[in-house]
Amino acid sequence: MSSEVIYWIWAALLVLCAVAAWFATLFSLPGNWVMVGLIIIFALFYPEGEGRGVGWIGVAVVAGLAVVGEVIEFAAGAAGAAKEGGSRRGMLLAILGTVVGSIAGAIIGVPIPVVGSIIAAVGGGALGAFCGAYLGETWKGKTSAESLAVSKAALIGRLLGTMAKLIVGAVMVVVIALAVFVGWL
Repeated sequence: MSSEVIYWIWAALLVLCAVAAWFATLFSLPGNWVMVGLIIIFALFYPEGEGRGVGWIGVAVVAGLAVVGEVIEFAAGAAGAAKEGGSRRGMLLAILGTVVGSIAGAIIGVPIPVVGSIIAAVGGGALGAFCGAYLGETWKGKTSAESLAVSKAALIGRLLGTMAKLIVGAVMVVVIALAVFVGWL
């Protein structure tokens, strides 16, 4: 097989792995950062040149997008909970609840192919954020009404943050595809 064919096979594999990493983000896993790692490895083996490969500008753009996704996700969740007077304990338990809820939701949603796992993972993560925040705020000594207000804000913030991070991740997949197939960046 020629080196040209091998390049295109690896490029297609990179994009498929980037899509899989994007999908992992639904389960509160660091899919966007996996994409950064993947494009770094690709750039090391296929540096920019001869009309193909990935340059370090492309790597920097993908890494920058990953940072933007994290900032948006954190800001959305924290802003809602903080607006309602959420404690650090409530926020930490909301994060833990998000991870547990996402994984449990994905497992529960398995009987419904593809869409079931996605919806259940996102919903489970939001419900986990709600329960974690409620537990943390109640444990902190807040009233039920105060804990409920913070929990609702954590749930809404989690949903908005996940949606924003998924959008950023989709843009990252497109940038990676353009970088390897078109030579852009």
